[in-house]
Amino acid sequence: MLIIGIDPGITGSICFFQDGKIIDVVEMPNMLEGKKNKKQVNGAQVFHEIFLRTKAITKENIKVVIEQVSAMPGQGVTSMFNFGQSFGILKGICSAMQLPMYFVRPTKWKKYFNLINSEKDASRTKAIEVFPYFSSELSRKKDSNKADAILIASFYYETYKLDE
Repeated sequence: MLIIGIDPGITGSICFFQDGKIIDVVEMPNMLEGKKNKKQVNGAQVFHEIFLRTKAITKENIKVVIEQVSAMPGQGVTSMFNFGQSFGILKGICSAMQLPMYFVRPTKWKKYFNLINSEKDASRTKAIEVFPYFSSELSRKKDSNKADAILIASFYYETYKLDE
């Protein structure tokens, strides 16, 4: 079973996770858009990254787990719109690829890893703790988005195993 854990958003990440192990993690592909050169998710590149790693696997053996995002108090209207747009791009790509999608709220996977009310960087520390062999890929503070994608995939893997 290949689990694709996705931390949506322009600075998010995509984790490819199989049999309890991290296969690969990529930063969310993005591109510049418009006159102001604002970043947005590059849907074509996201499709390419996922297709490359799933073409030899039957769809029944793939699960895409996307963090269920929603508006947050204190966020600007424009940034929330952009965040929602990124989420929609990811849902559209996975739908077009006919990949089964599951959505998990941040509170659910963070509670599982005891990360509720913790700092943003705590997920990076937890991912290094759980997957020490991958620590070199999580050495920068900005790698917390990779850690989130890893933990989202791992959460699904662990809870899915419990359900069997």
